[in-house]
Amino acid sequence: MSLIKSASTVSFFTLLSRISGLARDVLMASAFGVSAMTDAFGVAFRIPNMLRRMFAEGAFSQAFVPVLAGSKAKDGDAATQVLINSVATLLTMVLLVTCVLGIAGAPVLVYLLASGLPPAGFDAAVLMTRWMFPYIGCMSIVALGAGVLNTWKNFAIPAATPVLLNVAMILAAWLGAPWFKQMGIEPIYVMAAGVMVGGMLQLGAILYALWRMGLAPKIRLSLAAARAAWAQPATKNIVRLMGPALLGVSVSQISLMINTQIASHLPTGSVTWLTGASLLMEFPTAMLGVALGVVLMPQLAAAKAANDLDKFSHMIDWGLRLVVLLAVPSAVALVTFSQPLVATLFHNGAYANGDVAQTSIALMGYGAGLLGLVAIKVLTPGYFANQNIKTPALIGIAVLAITQGLNFVFVPLLAHAGLALSIGVGALVNALWLLIGLVRGGTYRPSPGWGRLILQVLAASALLAVFLMWGSGAVPWLALKSEKLVRIGLLALFVSGGAAIYFVAIWAAGLNLRQLLHR
Repeated sequence: MSLIKSASTVSFFTLLSRISGLARDVLMASAFGVSAMTDAFGVAFRIPNMLRRMFAEGAFSQAFVPVLAGSKAKDGDAATQVLINSVATLLTMVLLVTCVLGIAGAPVLVYLLASGLPPAGFDAAVLMTRWMFPYIGCMSIVALGAGVLNTWKNFAIPAATPVLLNVAMILAAWLGAPWFKQMGIEPIYVMAAGVMVGGMLQLGAILYALWRMGLAPKIRLSLAAARAAWAQPATKNIVRLMGPALLGVSVSQISLMINTQIASHLPTGSVTWLTGASLLMEFPTAMLGVALGVVLMPQLAAAKAANDLDKFSHMIDWGLRLVVLLAVPSAVALVTFSQPLVATLFHNGAYANGDVAQTSIALMGYGAGLLGLVAIKVLTPGYFANQNIKTPALIGIAVLAITQGLNFVFVPLLAHAGLALSIGVGALVNALWLLIGLVRGGTYRPSPGWGRLILQVLAASALLAVFLMWGSGAVPWLALKSEKLVRIGLLALFVSGGAAIYFVAIWAAGLNLRQLLHR
């Protein structure tokens, strides 16, 4: 399977996941509005998600996939299956202990993340955190299975499983919330149940896929099995790599935790506004950055194991060109067309005009740094495939300090939107730093034609910006709240028109898109 076909597969299922996630959040916004209880759910849901990104999809995946790909290339499938069994055994035992500690320590976790919640919201967040904490256990095993499937070039199922979570949460909000309300129970609590059902569905789908491919891990929960698993040199190597990987991933999550803490002390609704904006920001981030990163990681690790440095550099160059081609116009759209996007998607039911305005300015902050947020997903695999996890971690620490320094400037001026802008600017600094490191280290050698590509993209993006700014002001987006289908149709018209303008302008500027995609 070619890289572009693999990336397209991941992007398609990621798009499906994001659309279902968007439907989930639109339904929640309409059903629950913005209140202390929605802030409480946002905090409670963020805790297992933050840990998932730190451990499961973060430190563990970054350490596990390169070692797994190297083992498959050098030692063969039989030895690699032994590695999978050993890692799964140790991971499961650690997760059991972690879940017990997380449930017991929920009040501490909520206080660290959002001490500014009102008493009722704080108590609700603690309760929902306890219900949802086992989700991190499900997702850690899912991350292990996804790493195995991706290494065997089965990208579709890992990319599609998040849809199951969104479907479970949609059904919880649609069918469960009215029932909870009728029973006299706070309706938002049903969303915690939806999260856990979704996590179990994801776990089941991944395990079934592994079983179909004959790769299902054999997990043995005993002290002897743990000792045997730890005796594997590859297992020790993964744990060794997880140290700096955890440091690097923790930096971004610590930044998120600090920002959530700050947002909890800002006006009520700030956490919810930021959550809505981040959902829209994650559309292009996931479809471009995550998809490319997922596809490139095992391929780069295999190229490194084969000592094919030209192929290694070429794949990074290809990924970065796609990032520039697609992330720059996406950033322009988020900055210039934020209100129509937010109004069409969230301005329903209890979501008021003021909520649209506050979410829109947060989205603009994220959009300013979208290029960096996407590029990081392509640049970091260049380090991880070389089993160099320390350098991105140290860069991340420095960027954390920069980001929080920017908060001192931006938050007094822009409130919650300042938090989003700080993250965006920090991501640009992070991406540039990673790029310089790869070039100076000789790992990445840019191919000719970058200057021409940048000029072509900037020129086409300028035309796109003019069109979208006109569209943002020409239509009374907020006044169309009662005419949902009209507003959706107008949004689709402007988005498709903007895409057409951009790609026609790119073509007129002389860019051969087919050649770029398949180069």
